[in-house]
Amino acid sequence: MRRFLSLYFFAASAFAADAQKLPEVPSEAIGKPMELLFADNFERSELGEKWGAVVPTFTIERGALKGTQTRFDAPAMDGKAPIKGHNAVIGTDVPTKDSIIEVKIKFEGATSLSVEFDDRNFTGSHYGHICLVQVKPNAVILVDQRDGGMNQEIRQMANDPAKKAERAARLAGRGLTFPLSPELEQSKWYTLVLETVGDAMRASIDGKPVGYLKSSGIAHPTKSKIELNCGSKDGYFDDVKIWNAASK
Repeated sequence: MRRFLSLYFFAASAFAADAQKLPEVPSEAIGKPMELLFADNFERSELGEKWGAVVPTFTIERGALKGTQTRFDAPAMDGKAPIKGHNAVIGTDVPTKDSIIEVKIKFEGATSLSVEFDDRNFTGSHYGHICLVQVKPNAVILVDQRDGGMNQEIRQMANDPAKKAERAARLAGRGLTFPLSPELEQSKWYTLVLETVGDAMRASIDGKPVGYLKSSGIAHPTKSKIELNCGSKDGYFDDVKIWNAASK
């Protein structure tokens, strides 16, 4: 079962209120790179077998991976079911527990670019979502999906008004939004690094620490799939590297 855009962005919007109590982002790296597990510089004309489309559309353009959202909300028509909009998503199977991911990103009209961990064999969260970092021109969002908004029990609580308070309590601290100042520019490449060590994630852009989240779901032992997501049009990824990591 594929994710709907409205569910995907629930995590980001639900935690905006936490902005006033953001934790200090560690100035030093929390992980030490070990074995290089995966690398791709996209210097070819076709995607090939390294990546598999989850939600279209991705292409290779001038030695970089280009994401373009092509699935937008559409009502039922001519006997066909309605369509729910969704980010473009592409993934590769690189099993990790603790890791460091480095990727170059560029906005060319995209509203968001994300790196996400999934475990398709895990049934406790919607579509096996574990955690993610989402970069917007004006903010970095880190989310524990497994024990947050994508948790199956918590999702079911949304339909029960009597569990509103319990649901809010379980969501508290599962995601944080860190403002970016100055905002990221369109048409400029940035290097995003995401460290995932134990129950903590730390994000940096061009060597500057920009976000940190400590939450139980991040410690999920089998992050079997890594996905890149692009919201709207268009966004680019390049020079992807994934290492196993050890705690520093």
